[in-house]
Amino acid sequence: MISQKVGRPLLAALLLSITACAGPASQQEVKPGTTVDHLEVIGPDGSVLARTDIPRQTGWCLYWNHSVTGDGVIDCYIDDLGKMVLHRAYQPDFAAGLGHFPGRGILTSAEGGGYWIEDIDEPVAGNAYVLRVGSLAVNHRIVTTDGDEIYLSKMAEHTRVTIRLDTGE
Repeated sequence: MISQKVGRPLLAALLLSITACAGPASQQEVKPGTTVDHLEVIGPDGSVLARTDIPRQTGWCLYWNHSVTGDGVIDCYIDDLGKMVLHRAYQPDFAAGLGHFPGRGILTSAEGGGYWIEDIDEPVAGNAYVLRVGSLAVNHRIVTTDGDEIYLSKMAEHTRVTIRLDTGE
């Protein structure tokens, strides 16, 4: 039997691989004429630590293991015509810092446990947010709908970074 502490992060990873980042163009070739923006990880000194293509109307998810419970958490974003939008989130439970707020998305039970908060559709101010990257145990990482992976905890453990959608404008 898999313990809850091991099973839930595994469940979260499985759920993400199946559905979490699915957007209108998920896992499809980029059509000619499609605008491609860039997701960037900016270090505290302003240097670009990582950069990956994000075709519009696709997205990425930020995964991590909750620092107290160790359970997997996922926040999924889309590039909505050049705007970074938090679309949905997976939470294994409502541990410290997690939970659902009425009027902010639709709370649904996830198959196998935990919760999805769907249709959050909350624009991120300035197309960027600051993240204090956790330890290797927290394992912050970004996975795009195209399968690119950026291992934040490996490149910037305990560092403040900015996650930015660069539209070139």
